[in-house]
Amino acid sequence: MKFLLYKHSTCLPKPGYIFVFLIVFVLILIIYIVDILDVTATVTQPADMYSNFCKLKPLSPEEALEEHLVLESIAWPKTPPLPSPLSLNNTSDPAHSTFTILPRKRGEQWYIGDKLEVMIKMYDFQGYPKKSGGDVLLARLHNLTLGAGAAGHITDYLNGTYSAVFSLLWEGSAQVQVILVHPSEAVTELRRMNKEEPDRIFFKSQFRSSLFTRTTTCNVCLRPTEQPVCNYTDLHTGEPWFCYKPTNLSCNARISNYNGGYKKNLTTMEKCSFQILGVNMKVSIPASGPASVTILPKQKGQSEVSSSSGESKPSGYYYQGVWRALDGSTVQQFNTSSAITQCLKGKVVHMYGDSTMRQWFEYLNASLPDLKEFNLHSPKSIGPLMALDYANNIFVTHRAHGPPLRTVNVPSMELHYIANELDNVVGGSNTVVVFGIWAHFDNFPIEFYIRRLMSIRRAVVRLLSRAPGTVVVIRTGNPKSFTPSGAFVNSDWYTFQRLKALRAVFKGFNVHLVDAWEMVLAHHLPHNMHPQPPIIKNMINVLLSYICPQKVG
Repeated sequence: MKFLLYKHSTCLPKPGYIFVFLIVFVLILIIYIVDILDVTATVTQPADMYSNFCKLKPLSPEEALEEHLVLESIAWPKTPPLPSPLSLNNTSDPAHSTFTILPRKRGEQWYIGDKLEVMIKMYDFQGYPKKSGGDVLLARLHNLTLGAGAAGHITDYLNGTYSAVFSLLWEGSAQVQVILVHPSEAVTELRRMNKEEPDRIFFKSQFRSSLFTRTTTCNVCLRPTEQPVCNYTDLHTGEPWFCYKPTNLSCNARISNYNGGYKKNLTTMEKCSFQILGVNMKVSIPASGPASVTILPKQKGQSEVSSSSGESKPSGYYYQGVWRALDGSTVQQFNTSSAITQCLKGKVVHMYGDSTMRQWFEYLNASLPDLKEFNLHSPKSIGPLMALDYANNIFVTHRAHGPPLRTVNVPSMELHYIANELDNVVGGSNTVVVFGIWAHFDNFPIEFYIRRLMSIRRAVVRLLSRAPGTVVVIRTGNPKSFTPSGAFVNSDWYTFQRLKALRAVFKGFNVHLVDAWEMVLAHHLPHNMHPQPPIIKNMINVLLSYICPQKVG
């Protein structure tokens, strides 16, 4: 019996084991509670988000006035509603529409420096003239043999009639091309979607603790639900960003961010079918007569480019495949690696933005044999990327802009806002700052983009105040290819509106623009979000000419 009692007692945990077990249990419980509680991040939806789930924070009176003026300057004409039921019949049809080259006012011959005006008349699919404006049109003048091209300036007369004006800039033949990007009815839908469905592209973040891994949806603005929200609004710039709070995890447990996808509801897909590639989207409009003119050498005393009061002047044009500026500056040609190296010698070049900005980093990295990229084991799509030419003291970096950013899974701590990055740049005569931010903002209200630009501009002003010799260059957006469904997140109309906003926000400031919009539009190569190498080479020449205005090498 004693033996049995002894054996039975060995099956019971000793007091010391019980104590250790209780300690471990308490520690796990503490970790669990800490994961649930959040002492630093806001987990409730901002009050004004319930009345309008994408309502942005109030601005100061000065900022509100500027935003209003910018919106006025980029205002698009009123556009007709989508037909119900959906039908092409009464909408703009490029096949029925025409353009006509207007005769020269003084005689029949055209000379370098003249203005060529083209009248565009829009008709619907039934052959009736349109009575309202708002169609999205692009126009260019080109000569493939000469490697020449220039963008035209479109004027909307709000009655179905438009004009395109071109500067005649080279001797020889010049062919007119007019493209319908979107019928005006499609603009109505593009506007509606940015107002009512700005979250049609959504993002995800992963949260992790010692016990759990959760994934939730994130965005600039979230639709109100019963689920609490983590507020990741940047404390310095005020840039908004929110994620639904994961169950049983802290807002501080966020570890990554990535593109969640595109919400494709039935209504949207039906309306996408209203636009047909090759029928009424990105389609050339035929000429009603001659589509080309012959340009003679400029007459004595005539300037290369004349400009009427209030008329937009092109930023440049191509001739023999080379971009030539029209602002009085000279675009130097950096055709060899030694020429580029000589220009960048002793320079620090910081690049910020989207993948179109990363193209420039990659171009320099591939063009300069002595520029060696460091492997920082960071995602290529977001960076940071870094390259050094030790012998010539050239240092080039690239980092993606902060959210929204449609990209692969990246650590959330690597999401940096451009304004914050600029505040950490010392600057000086050997420092170049380049940024391009546009491609990831199309599906959000334009006000959100304007505010991002204003935030960056404030940082630029601070940088130039402490280091006036710093060179600041901005790459604009450009026309691109897209599918009918893709048009509702990547439309050229969205890009063009943001281009106009960028010009307005930075007008009068000591920054340089690389007009990627005109450089892509004027070129004979197809439109692409990531332009082909010949266009990138010309963009880099413009960039380097800002850095080294005097010819080097």
